[in-house]
Amino acid sequence: MCGRYAASRRPEDLVGLFEVEKWEPQETLAPDWNVAPTKEVHAILERPLKDADDRRPVRQLRTLKWGLVPSWAKSPEGGARMINARAETLHEKPSFRKPLVSRRCILPADGYYEWVTGVEERELEVEGKKKRPRKQPYFVTPSDGSVFAMAGLYEFWRDRTLPEGHPQAWWVTCSVITTEAESGPLGVAPAEGPRSLADIHPRMPLMLTPDRWDAWLDPARTDLEELRSMLEPPEGGLMRAYPVTTAVSNVRNNGPELLEELAAPEVPTLF
Repeated sequence: MCGRYAASRRPEDLVGLFEVEKWEPQETLAPDWNVAPTKEVHAILERPLKDADDRRPVRQLRTLKWGLVPSWAKSPEGGARMINARAETLHEKPSFRKPLVSRRCILPADGYYEWVTGVEERELEVEGKKKRPRKQPYFVTPSDGSVFAMAGLYEFWRDRTLPEGHPQAWWVTCSVITTEAESGPLGVAPAEGPRSLADIHPRMPLMLTPDRWDAWLDPARTDLEELRSMLEPPEGGLMRAYPVTTAVSNVRNNGPELLEELAAPEVPTLF
């Protein structure tokens, strides 16, 4: 899954990297090293500009809310539960099928956090006792330092309690697509610890390599079978994972120190 990630790259860098044609500097976000569900996030997408005579798709850097609210939802309350969308079943789910066909995006990140249950807590689980919430966070990021381009979907939702023209009348929300975690060796593995992403968690965000960005963002591609073929994960061995401070577990903590690699985990694990 993806329940927390880091996104510290400057909007100006994202504009150049993704060849963005349209963005609003006054609407962009500050670096965030602890992105949590319901926060606003940067997204790359292609769609015609509002009120423009030219209806060609334009690549844009937009600010969306993380947690997809389906267009038909009566309220936005379920958005926090729809932060992830499973690649294997997107085409079957009413909430995701339409966005898969017409509203795909890229959510740029430095990488994502995943938590591993501490050894003492695992022993308690085996004994059938209540687990104490002590987990070791790991940061997963491309081993070459490149952007982690997560495949995403976005959707529009109209708040009918507000009049047309109200700045909050329309919500634009998004979800991160996830796939099975790689079971092969990490591109760079810690001296001690997990040897694969699957050792940390069975799911991971679907990463799009640069050669797939244009096709994924192109709204003219609407064939469901072609789109499903784009949901295959890239070749393995592109990622690294390392332990980081447990301070990241508190969403109020935010700063580059959260990404610093620890010499050893703070919470003992079974690795």
